[in-house]
Amino acid sequence: MSSQTQLKSARRPRFALRWYTWLALALAAAYGLAFAMHWDDRGVLWVLERFESPTEQKESVWLPDYHAVIDAKLLPGMEKDEASDLSYNPQTKTLFSVMGKNPFLAELSLQGDVLRKMPLKGWSNPEGLTVMENGLMAIVDEREHILSIVKVDADTRELNIADFPKYDLGPSKDQNKAFEAIAWDPRNQQLLLGEERPPALFTWKSDGTQTLTGDKQKLASDELDIRNLSALAVDPRTGHTLVLSADSHLLLELDEKGDQVSFMTLLGGFNGIKKTIPRAEGVTMDEAGTLYMVSEPNLFYRFEKQK
Repeated sequence: MSSQTQLKSARRPRFALRWYTWLALALAAAYGLAFAMHWDDRGVLWVLERFESPTEQKESVWLPDYHAVIDAKLLPGMEKDEASDLSYNPQTKTLFSVMGKNPFLAELSLQGDVLRKMPLKGWSNPEGLTVMENGLMAIVDEREHILSIVKVDADTRELNIADFPKYDLGPSKDQNKAFEAIAWDPRNQQLLLGEERPPALFTWKSDGTQTLTGDKQKLASDELDIRNLSALAVDPRTGHTLVLSADSHLLLELDEKGDQVSFMTLLGGFNGIKKTIPRAEGVTMDEAGTLYMVSEPNLFYRFEKQK
């Protein structure tokens, strides 16, 4: 064997090792990116969706079919207020949004126009909001760990927390990432509560009035493949729960048993969204199945089913 052949043979293993090393690094980087963007969970959900029959899809919300018809509309004058949640009122056919940084309640049209603002006196950091019945709304103050049930009508101009019943939500595993989400479940006559991190769901029985009965009950949270829980909504048609995660850029649909049914990614280029929703903090749905969302600091979205 010539010296030149020996030299090539000696170099070959070293080159092969270097090639495989770079491949391993590339795969590790790709996995790290996928983990960071929660693509691993989305991949599992996407596979599970393929097993849903057309009948099952029709009986669910089926988020893959939704498309943005209003994409990142600015809520004027709220640049420094941080929209924290959103809830649909079937009586007024309008939306209500709570602002956490400078506490106030805003009423919006279904097109995202601001109709009125109502200061929230005595609230520290209102993060969760849901419309109940007969003009009642439940507000969660994440910093104070308090749930209050207020009365709002056409003449309301401001709300004072001292005028309404309050309920202690108790301690959370992470007091700085505590109860943030709330939704009224009329079928089961209960409030659905969500802790931000680690994501967890609770129920609290109610007859739709300002009185809650018993204690809140924790639900199994095995299906919450999300990094944080930002908001909750209950579809009035199917009774399914919508779970919003700002950190995962994900909206998840759970059925009555708490099992995953479908999802919608909130990244740019999907479902008619041009740019990634920066920090989705509120979600709600009306009786026609139209989906509404708000993102900090003051962005409004409306989604409609395309099929």
